[in-house]
Amino acid sequence: MKERRERNFRILEFRENKFDIIGDVHGCYEELMELVKKLGYEKGDGCYVHPEGRKLISVGDVADKGRRNLDCLNFWIDQVNNGGAFWVHGNHCNKLYRYFLGNRVHLSHGLEYTVAELEKLPKEERMALRSRYMRCYESQCFYLLLDRKKLAVVHGGLRAENIGKFSNKIRTVCLYGETTGVFDENGKPERLDWAAEYDGEPFVVYGHTVVEKPEIINNTVDIDQGCVYGGYLTALRYPEMEFVQVRGKKYAEYNGGGKVPE
Repeated sequence: MKERRERNFRILEFRENKFDIIGDVHGCYEELMELVKKLGYEKGDGCYVHPEGRKLISVGDVADKGRRNLDCLNFWIDQVNNGGAFWVHGNHCNKLYRYFLGNRVHLSHGLEYTVAELEKLPKEERMALRSRYMRCYESQCFYLLLDRKKLAVVHGGLRAENIGKFSNKIRTVCLYGETTGVFDENGKPERLDWAAEYDGEPFVVYGHTVVEKPEIINNTVDIDQGCVYGGYLTALRYPEMEFVQVRGKKYAEYNGGGKVPE
């Protein structure tokens, strides 16, 4: 593997660029394991491995809202630590990191479930997981460029003119997507459809905003199909460009602007 690492994004090159990119998990551990096995991964020494050498990539937001958040965190930490996966920062990942730093964060929007699980652990186990998570988070980045910059993976959004760059504004878009600055009655930001205007060369895979099905729009695709709301957990097989899904159980009510699959 060849790597060029900037401050907050990574450019990676492999001899074979074969990836399985998984959408927002949000603590749905059973669905995650079903999907990983459906993709052909098997339990190996320290992490799940694929017989063809494929690697997993998370678009972020692996915890919060579901009921097995710590299991999901431990799965992705083990995958990253053993070289079996990459994990871009999502807004929920970032919020948990800030919580572990001791910053003041609201225990809301699903974080309260993750913290409740943490508080049930003995102190030593809780501190060990905190350390593991923080080291893993710090080893990862806000977006990835892969396969000679033909593929980009990000959580919330990435405009064409910002690829290969980084700033505080780009960081915000990576985590939350494009917004108008206006908030709705539920405290959620009003979103701008950045993908509708995207005209870049890299194919961008992202999540964060729930959409009914994964549709390729202007060389982008949103693979958040609302698993935690009873929709689907989606993976994109690259370079095959095939979608693989498993049905999710409903753990939370959806009050966003998208649409959960029926």
